[in-house]
Amino acid sequence: MKILIVTGMEGAENCAAALSRLLEIECVAANGRKAAITALKRSEYAAIVLDEGLFDAEPAVADTFWEYAGLAIPVHVNFALSGVQRLAREIRLALNRRERERALAHEAAAAAIESELKSTVAGLLLHSQLALQDRGVSPPLAEKLRLVADLAGNLRQQLSHSPLTPPRL
Repeated sequence: MKILIVTGMEGAENCAAALSRLLEIECVAANGRKAAITALKRSEYAAIVLDEGLFDAEPAVADTFWEYAGLAIPVHVNFALSGVQRLAREIRLALNRRERERALAHEAAAAAIESELKSTVAGLLLHSQLALQDRGVSPPLAEKLRLVADLAGNLRQQLSHSPLTPPRL
């Protein structure tokens, strides 16, 4: 995991080195827009710390920049007003927020899958049991339907005792 620091100010490399020490994450400085786009083409970043005024004058350049940014978290700061400690705090907050969002999305996806599975299993169980009640079912077919009903019942039990979604902390 790396963090890209994008600014036009002098001393960006020193800022990146200080942030690397504070955050214990590799921080790379890009001096200006072109250097930032080149860095984004070469590597992926967890977060991009962006000097607020850098792209204000050229929105088209900003659009190109964000196309290359991928899933990196944007952290907009005013380097003229922010010290390294504040930058580190802002980056930590953004990374923590992204992790919480990822965990919530994971939980929502697992809950959706679990719901789909339970619904499908309930349908299998219902239809196999209804088919078994039909008097015109041959004995070999009835045996196969009983097996399907048993398997669906077992799967239903497993799903009810072992939720896919982890408990919330």
